[in-house]
Amino acid sequence: MRGRRTVRVVVVAALTVLAVVFVYPLVWLVSASFKPRAEIFDNRLLPRTPTLENYLTVWDAAPLGLWLANTLVVTALAATTVTLSSALVAWGFAHYRFRGRGPLFGLVLATMMLPGAVTLIPTYLIWHQLGFVGTTVPLWAGNLFGSAFYIFLLRQFFLGLPREPFEAARLDGASEWALFWRIAVPLCRPALVLAFLFEAQASWTDLMRPLVYLQDTATFTVPRGLKAVIDQFGPGGESQWEVVVTASVITTVPMILLFFAGQRYFVQGIATTGSKG
Repeated sequence: MRGRRTVRVVVVAALTVLAVVFVYPLVWLVSASFKPRAEIFDNRLLPRTPTLENYLTVWDAAPLGLWLANTLVVTALAATTVTLSSALVAWGFAHYRFRGRGPLFGLVLATMMLPGAVTLIPTYLIWHQLGFVGTTVPLWAGNLFGSAFYIFLLRQFFLGLPREPFEAARLDGASEWALFWRIAVPLCRPALVLAFLFEAQASWTDLMRPLVYLQDTATFTVPRGLKAVIDQFGPGGESQWEVVVTASVITTVPMILLFFAGQRYFVQGIATTGSKG
């Protein structure tokens, strides 16, 4: 009993230390956003002279509201399209038996080995020919074709579903689409939410594609806008770090709220997906 209690104390202490290590940068960032320029790097978690001037300066210096709206639209479209398209492909690989299913699924997984830089130029040329360079369409429309990672994740979940409800529904005259939409999707909601959250986070923080495709500040997303703010107020500009950290806080808050809103599905999706065969 005493040994078990000692182990628990050690585990709790280790987790506490790790939590502090991970949370401290965020706490410091929020604290720094309320400090004047002279105190920005004093490492005090409680500002000596708190001020809201930084937030007013940021909203005057950059169209953060427009960038947040652009990013919200792109994130919603990217996460929704990749979740639905990947679910359809995963359902096909998990539920149907057809010749060549194994090699074809292996080919899908093999695409995960290609770095994004390899397909960056061909993809850019395609979007250029379609006339979408300079718009936000290339940031999400590619997700209409699914993602190998999410296809694998959702397929593992679909494989764990019992086949009896689907056979019974088929005998009752249910269509193939009804089997997927009315039975498989509700049963796999945690995994679908998990894929949605993963892609939302990836899309919200994506900088490479906005750097390549976006040219007008009116179409900037949050990461591209932050790059512009850093160029103007960071080491290459006016060195107003209080503006940079304040802009970072404003753009980080939505992701924190999204995580807390979907935390139950996030944990459940990881646990249940990992247990499927």
